Amino acid sequence: MSHRGVGAGQRPEGARGTARPATTAPHSHDGGTSQRYRRSLAFLTAGALAVPLLAGCGSDDEGSKPLAGPDIAAVARDAVAEGGTLKMAVDAVPETLNTFQADADAGTTRVAQAVLPSMFTVDATGKPVRNPDYLESAKVIETEPRQVVLYKLNQQAVWSDGREIGAADFAAQWRALSGKDSAYWTARNAGYDRIAQIERGANDLEVRVTFDRPYADWRSLFSPLYPKDVMGTPDTFNDGARRKLSVTAGPFKVDKVDPATKDVVLTRSPRWWGRPAKLDEIDLHAVPRDKRASALAAGTVDVADIDASEAERIIIAGRDKGTGTPLQGAGKTSAKKLRSWALALGMDGEKLPKGPKKLRKSIAKWLEQQQELQAFDVRKSLEPAYTQLALNGSEGPLADERVRRAVARALDRTALAKLVLAPLGLPAVPVGSHLGLSGQAVYTDSSGALGGLDTHEAQALLADAGWVAGGPIKAAGKAAGAEGEKGEKGDKGEKGDGDAEDKSDGGRDGQYIVGEDDKGPDGKDTRDHQKDHAHGAPGAYAPKGTAAPRAGAPAGPLAKDGQALSLRFVLPSGPGSETLQAVADQISKMLDKVGILTEIKKVPDDSYFKDHIAAGQYDLALYSWPASPYPATDARPIYAKPVVAADGSLNVEQNYTRVGTDQVDQLFDQALGTLDEDEADGLLRKADSRIWAAAGSLPLYQRPQIVGARKGLVNVGAFGFRTPVYQDMGFLKKGAKVSASPTKG
Repeated sequence: MSHRGVGAGQRPEGARGTARPATTAPHSHDGGTSQRYRRSLAFLTAGALAVPLLAGCGSDDEGSKPLAGPDIAAVARDAVAEGGTLKMAVDAVPETLNTFQADADAGTTRVAQAVLPSMFTVDATGKPVRNPDYLESAKVIETEPRQVVLYKLNQQAVWSDGREIGAADFAAQWRALSGKDSAYWTARNAGYDRIAQIERGANDLEVRVTFDRPYADWRSLFSPLYPKDVMGTPDTFNDGARRKLSVTAGPFKVDKVDPATKDVVLTRSPRWWGRPAKLDEIDLHAVPRDKRASALAAGTVDVADIDASEAERIIIAGRDKGTGTPLQGAGKTSAKKLRSWALALGMDGEKLPKGPKKLRKSIAKWLEQQQELQAFDVRKSLEPAYTQLALNGSEGPLADERVRRAVARALDRTALAKLVLAPLGLPAVPVGSHLGLSGQAVYTDSSGALGGLDTHEAQALLADAGWVAGGPIKAAGKAAGAEGEKGEKGDKGEKGDGDAEDKSDGGRDGQYIVGEDDKGPDGKDTRDHQKDHAHGAPGAYAPKGTAAPRAGAPAGPLAKDGQALSLRFVLPSGPGSETLQAVADQISKMLDKVGILTEIKKVPDDSYFKDHIAAGQYDLALYSWPASPYPATDARPIYAKPVVAADGSLNVEQNYTRVGTDQVDQLFDQALGTLDEDEADGLLRKADSRIWAAAGSLPLYQRPQIVGARKGLVNVGAFGFRTPVYQDMGFLKKGAKVSASPTKG
């Protein structure tokens, strides 16, 4: 429904969400603000696998507006019925309700959006906007000798205990997040560390914030704002808001957090002064990603972020209303025929039981769910996040910028965007910036700094780096990238994380080499040169016993110093990773055309980020970052040049590609220090061009956002950039109509 977030620290949501926030954090889904897409959160999925059943309108226009708007069944408040309970799926019951702690996640963010103040929210173009429920105004009133921002609060704004929201709350949050007191277990302090003083203004409704250094992204602060009851001491900050929020200030309040039932219950706040909430209650219910369609059918939830395969089920259910079922008169049907029916229905062949009795029962349950899914719609947009190919530049062949640039020049990013987005009816436009998405002021396609698809140029770059065809290879099949998984069980001869027995793959556990061998079992060349073309063939690449087409590629693998040019491509293996795998297969085929082999290794979701991305144990990887309204603040740690710490370790912040330059750092610092928005945007565009040129990460496509929602549920769905407005959510009044969705062209 909104971007999937992970938390405020460097811990992502896992392989799905998301390094996600978020995100995926890195989080999905992307921040501690109302829909602030913190880049401290990484998304580690690429969105749902594209399926042809979701065809719709699309566009190749990448102008200054968002490529897709919100799809939320929008209606005016007077068309929303009073009362009711909305059951909303989340990934897990939040471990904490404090968005500034490292284990905050998407559920934490949703609770904060509904129950806490945010001085600024985000509009449909990804721009921060003043929240009138809390702020009458906020502006810079002095720049010399120091920057001063004056907040004028809504005179009705009070905490649920009746106390006015004021300077004491702002000051408590600043002290907690400034980084000066290590007793506060904070995940980030960006911006708060630039504040010199907070004081009451001319009256209790005014708050003066003085900065000791200019701060362009001052609007990012105090969103959300916690009461001084939470922020006032290390104990209350660290533990007081983990499972409860006694004092709130939003249209809803936290009624209970129940890990046993996997629910967070929000109820209408009696102290809310703004437009009253239409719903009586919002229940956030934890449902695994691969169980969302079943939960919708069972009525466990009314709205859920879903994958494309689940969206396909909902669309088929609506299309097949009133049709017969293959079980009619099927009492003696063979297991083979039943299995064929099940596969035709779209059921997962790997999870089907074998016996006819169990098959018949499984199909009957599926069809029963399909009947229930007729009550739901699919709402779709693009997440405020993009999926990238990360190139680990710390060691191995990718430490050479020429090899990284060769990888980039070998990729057809448009084809990859189309693979994921076009079948969903969403604009299949490759992302041209690391620091923003189409529609945001900072967005400009700077990919020209690196150059577009050019396989001949890629081969020339590789040759210049010393990688040539026909050279001797010391150990055939061994990746030339980073050494084996350091510290893993594999070093001791045991299976490491994610290793699965596969004797058909030459004995390699959990991995295969794309393009390593072009000969079939009979010794004949298995390549289909007629089907090969310069931009890569469509469809998933078949790893087992099938070599990638290599028309125009060098004869034999490229080698240098006795090693083949083979890159280790690490991917998650859990539910929902099909898209990443399909994209990785296409990338591998594209790289094979210029003589780069790829060794794909699939690992468990829970180790994908921690043990591989963050640890630097990969050459190539796919994960996502949210597009922040505050890129100068949130993107800097992602692209900062790694530095050697006092203990000799390498501090990479969130730059998991380990590629950075002093010039990029300087441009970020200059952008943060100017209060001229146009100047800041220009500096960030220059930084983005240099990030492209360094070729440490290659943005591919904006992530799809697909939501299953009960028909009649309004002002809810795929929000895109926009912050959800919880008080306007509800069920459509009888006789009222929903206007046409802007994303369903």
